[in-house]
Amino acid sequence: MQKHIFMTQSDYERLSSMLADHAAGRQDLKLLEEELDRADIVDVRELPADVVTMHSVVRLRDLDSGEQKTYRLVYPSEAGRGESSLSVLAPIGTALLGYRSGDTIEWTVPRGVKRLQVLEVLYQPEAAGAPPV
Repeated sequence: MQKHIFMTQSDYERLSSMLADHAAGRQDLKLLEEELDRADIVDVRELPADVVTMHSVVRLRDLDSGEQKTYRLVYPSEAGRGESSLSVLAPIGTALLGYRSGDTIEWTVPRGVKRLQVLEVLYQPEAAGAPPV
């Protein structure tokens, strides 16, 4: 059984709109749609500060290699605007959305199962009081 994830109403609406604007059948869109389907939509005031939302900066550890990386989760149009930007349509980006510090994310890749742990949400726009983008 998949874990429920948290998502703000504004992230949900913008991501849903993005899905509606693109061609159906794309695998990256299908995976994002599945994430949206299992999301618990929460009020910004009730959102825990350690949940990965759009524009969050998160530190991850690869549980197999021990390598740590920091990413900023962005919309596809913002990807590539900095070496740590990660599109929500990238497999890791889709997998990260809505998870919390301490959570482990597992998904199947061509070489097997990839496992990442969310070590820390370094920045979450909602917790910082930033307006929705």
